[in-house]
Amino acid sequence: MSTAPPSIVRAACPHDCPDTCAMEVTVADGRAVKIRGAADMPFTNGALCTKVAHYLDRVYSEQRLLHPMKRVGRKGEGRFERISWDEALDTIATRFRDIAADDARAILPYSYAGTMGLVQGESLDRRFFHRLGASLLDRTICASAGALGWKATIGASIGTDPEAVIEAKLILIWGGNPVVSNLHGWRYLQEAKRRGAKLVCIDPRRSETAAKCDVHLAPWPGTDGALALAMMQVLIADDLLDHDYIARHTLGFAQLAERVHDCTPEWAAPLTGLSADVIRSLAREYGAATPSLIRLNYGLNRCAGGGMAVRNIACLPALTGAWRYPAGGALLSTSGNFPIDHKALQRPDLYPRQEGRPPRTINMAFIGDALLEARDPPIRAIYVYNSNPVAVAPDSNRVKAGFAREDLFCVVHELFQTDTADYADILLPATSQLEHRDVHGTYGHLYAVANFPAIAPQGEARPNTEVFRLLAERMGFAEPALFESDENIAAAAFRLGDRRALGVTPAALAQRGWGRLNLPQPFAPFAEGSFPTPSGKCEFHSSLLAAMGQDPLPAWHPPAESPVSNPALAARYPLALITPPARNFLNTSFANLPRFRDAEGGPRLQIHPDDAAARGIADGERLRIHNDRGEFHARAEVTGDVRRGVVVSPSVWWQKFSGDGNNANAVTSSASTDMGGGTIFYDCLVEVARA
Repeated sequence: MSTAPPSIVRAACPHDCPDTCAMEVTVADGRAVKIRGAADMPFTNGALCTKVAHYLDRVYSEQRLLHPMKRVGRKGEGRFERISWDEALDTIATRFRDIAADDARAILPYSYAGTMGLVQGESLDRRFFHRLGASLLDRTICASAGALGWKATIGASIGTDPEAVIEAKLILIWGGNPVVSNLHGWRYLQEAKRRGAKLVCIDPRRSETAAKCDVHLAPWPGTDGALALAMMQVLIADDLLDHDYIARHTLGFAQLAERVHDCTPEWAAPLTGLSADVIRSLAREYGAATPSLIRLNYGLNRCAGGGMAVRNIACLPALTGAWRYPAGGALLSTSGNFPIDHKALQRPDLYPRQEGRPPRTINMAFIGDALLEARDPPIRAIYVYNSNPVAVAPDSNRVKAGFAREDLFCVVHELFQTDTADYADILLPATSQLEHRDVHGTYGHLYAVANFPAIAPQGEARPNTEVFRLLAERMGFAEPALFESDENIAAAAFRLGDRRALGVTPAALAQRGWGRLNLPQPFAPFAEGSFPTPSGKCEFHSSLLAAMGQDPLPAWHPPAESPVSNPALAARYPLALITPPARNFLNTSFANLPRFRDAEGGPRLQIHPDDAAARGIADGERLRIHNDRGEFHARAEVTGDVRRGVVVSPSVWWQKFSGDGNNANAVTSSASTDMGGGTIFYDCLVEVARA
C-alpha cells in the first residue's frame, strides 16, 4: 500500500549521445515507476529515444551486479564468488600499494563515456589516480582525430547553434546518422526540410537518415577529405566565394588556393567513387545556397585520414561566408561552449613529481598492444570503469590476450558482467544514473543538465566517487580534494566567473534541472569572425598543426586499407567494412538487455546484391567476415542500401551474445589516425564467405 504520493526527480541521460536529454523520474515508495523526457527543456521537448524510454529495464534488470565479487575461475571464464566491500577494497589497496612501491605507473585507469557526467566521469577518479602517480590515459577512442582537425581550423569545439538550423536552405549531413544517434537534433533538421531546405546525406551506406534526405551520396569509406578538397577547388575556380569574409576572417587563403588547384572533381572521382559531375554539382549547389549548413559527425574521423578530413570540411563555410548566418556554418560539437573547469574537476596538480619517473601516457585505443608490450614499467594493474574495452577496443583478439594475463591485476566497476568484467580479479557493483548525483555538459546543444538521485542504490552498488573516496582512505592519502562531496564537485564543475555560466549556476540547475548557457539566441558564433584560434581567424593555414610539425594546410590522407591505397591487401580482402552504431544499442550499453537484443535480432552484415552473388551468398545466411586480424560471424542482409565493395555491420555486440564469441572488433585495426591518436575503425578491408 502506498504511503506517500509519487514524487518527480530531475535527471539527465548519461550516455554518449549529443542530445543529453533532461529527464523526469517518477518515484513511488522508493521505486522508480516512470521515466520521461522533460517537456519544459526545449531541446529534449518531452521525448526520449527508444532506448532510454525503457531505462527502467536497465535499472531493475536481473543482470545487475549487486555485490562485490572476486574471481574463482580462469580469466575470461566469468566465474566469481561474493565478498564484502571491505575485502574488495582492502585487496585493491594492498595490490596498488605493493605495485606503487616499485613504480605506480604500472597501474592504469581505463574509462571513457559509460557516463558523460562531470562528477562520476572525471572528478574523484582522476584525482585518485593522479595522486597515486599512475599512468595517464589518453582517451582517444571516439573523436580525438576529428576534434583536433576541427580545433586546428576553428579553434575550439564550437559551431552552429543546433536550434537555429531550421532557417538553412541547404544542409549536408556528412558522416552521421542523426535519426539513430542525434534524434532530437534530427527534429530541427526535419523542420528545416519542411521549410524548404534541401537535405543531402553523405554516407557510404543508405542509412536511416539518408533514406529521409533529398539526395544520398555514397563515397568510398575514408575519402571524405578528398571530396572536401575537390569542393574547395570548384568553389575557388568558379568564384563561389565570399571575398570580404575571407579577407577579414580567414588566414592562408592564397596558400589554400594553391594547394587545392589540382584537386579537381576529376582527381577526386576515382578516389571517392563519386562521378566528377556529381562532385562538381554538389560544390556549386553548396556555393550558391544561403545559408548553407554542414552537420558532420565523428563517423568520418575513424579512418587513417580522419583528422584531416574533418579539417578540410571545416574550411568550407569560411570560403562561402556561411558563418555569417545563425543557420549557416557547420556543427561537429557544441562542447567547447561549456565553461567546464576540467583542472578543478581532475586536479592534475596532485600528480607527484619524482626524479626519473615522469608521467607516462597510454593511448586507450590500443589497450591490447599496451597490455602486451608496454615496458618501463609493464602494466601490472588496470582499473576499468565507465567502459568495456574487451568489446569496444579495436583488434579485440589482442585485447583479450592482454586481459587474460594471469599476472595482471584487474578491477572492473560495472553495472553488469560485461565482456571485460569476465576478466576481472575484483568485480565491483556500480550505480545507475538514477542512483547518484551528477551534472552534465553536452556536445549536441547548449543546455547543461543536472542529475539528482531518484532511488537508493540497488543492492550494494556504489558510485565511482564513493569508491575512490574509500580507496583514498585505505591508501592513506590525506589531501582534502580526494574526499570532496559529490554535491560540492557538481557545484564547481562550471567556471562560475565565466559569463556563459550565468544560466547554469547550481541554483539555476537545482530549480528546474537544466539551464541554457548565457549565449545569444539564436547564436551565430563566427558571424564577425572572432574564431578561438591563435590568429582569431579561421585558419586555412594552421599555426597549431605547424607547431606540431604537421602539414599546416588542408591535404589528402588516403585510407590505410582500400583498393586505391593498398591494392595488394585489397586483392585478398576486397570489401571495405564499416561498423556504425546499431539503432538499439549505444556502443555496448543496452546490448545485454533482452528487449534491445531482440529488436536488433543478432549480428548482421549488409552486403550489396552484386557482392553477395559473386560469393554465392543468399539473404539470411550465416557469414564469416575475416581478415588477417581475426573473424566474426553475422547474418547476411542483402541490400542495395550499401554501395558495391562496402559491407556494413551495425555494432557493438557483446561478444558473449554474438553467437560465436567475437564481434566486429575482431577484424578492426589498431593503427592510428593521421592526428589525435584516434582509431581507424571504419578503415578496414575484409573478405566475406558463408560460415
